[in-house]
Amino acid sequence: MMTKFFGALIALSTVLGSPLLAAEITDVTGRKVEIELPAKRVLVGEARQIHTIAALTGANLLDHIVGWRDDFLTKDPDSYEAYATRFPALATLPRFGYVPNNTFDLEAAIALGPDVITLNLESQKVAAEAGIEEKAAAAGIAIVYVDFRVDAAKNTETSIRILGQIFGAEPKAEELIAYRRAQISRVTDRLAAVENLKRPKVFIERAPGNDAENSCCRSFGPYNFGEMVEQAGGHNIAADVIKTTFGDINLEQLIIEDPDQYIATGSNWAAESKTNRFVHVGRGADPQAARAKLASLMERTGFPELKVVKTGEVHAVWHQFYGVPYEFVAVQQFAKWFHPELFADLDPDQTFRDFHARFLPVDYKPGYFASLNEETN
Repeated sequence: MMTKFFGALIALSTVLGSPLLAAEITDVTGRKVEIELPAKRVLVGEARQIHTIAALTGANLLDHIVGWRDDFLTKDPDSYEAYATRFPALATLPRFGYVPNNTFDLEAAIALGPDVITLNLESQKVAAEAGIEEKAAAAGIAIVYVDFRVDAAKNTETSIRILGQIFGAEPKAEELIAYRRAQISRVTDRLAAVENLKRPKVFIERAPGNDAENSCCRSFGPYNFGEMVEQAGGHNIAADVIKTTFGDINLEQLIIEDPDQYIATGSNWAAESKTNRFVHVGRGADPQAARAKLASLMERTGFPELKVVKTGEVHAVWHQFYGVPYEFVAVQQFAKWFHPELFADLDPDQTFRDFHARFLPVDYKPGYFASLNEETN
């Protein structure tokens, strides 16, 4: 009798269109929140989370998204154009500011009636201190934190699973996780088999030419792109100084280290750049224009005497790889730059084409890397 009662209750809940009980999600901060899954209305707290959500939802990308942060247009307009062409409704989707700089309008967000707001980990401190978590909870809205940037090694798989739960795409989340692991292993397993691996000294510079005319040298510690360098068999020289995700080394230190490889992160920042000297790489970028910008960066104070300028081991990588779960494409390309003979058969371009065909609802276009030495592209 009791079994029949619960069966009837479950059936009734299905008819009414909502689950019997809310499910519990543990986000990357360890916070536990309850939410009916899959969520019906989601406000995406950083638009670049779309890269992950699209891999999980495919053609159903916009079925449950009611608003998003305004960063896609300024930080990654090439990708925005691709997704807006595929999903025209993106153009009219309500946009919101950024929590850490206090431009996020919580009242306007609440008015959209979302079930959940997905925020990046770096928003957590301000969101808690400004009362956003408390006010959202009072309005019946769950805030869930994900992270593909601050500590990707620790949090990427958890974040993929969280978004899989929220969007009702758990099987696809596990497929994405398995694919990512396999693609990273194509590099790390081969490197592990090399005795006495010689790691080239690598300096990876964060967004040079975007803010100041002659500035240097923002970089990465042992996380994010810094970790990708290590995974690919290089030694990230900035990690000897920087112990957090992001930081700076001074020009004198760079000159003393005289790295074997130089990598600039770049994107299409035309909408916000102060100097327009950044390297435009990314979806559909012009490789000749990117090489010209790379050459220009090597004219800054102190750079002409660096070894890399003479050897041509000067490269650029799409900046947005630093916040997506397919950073394995960058790892593969780094490995080819650092150890060309060992990875002669590895084709990062084909990897990314395959990933698009298998996971993403937009077509692939090359342009994500550039090198002064055209043979290493």
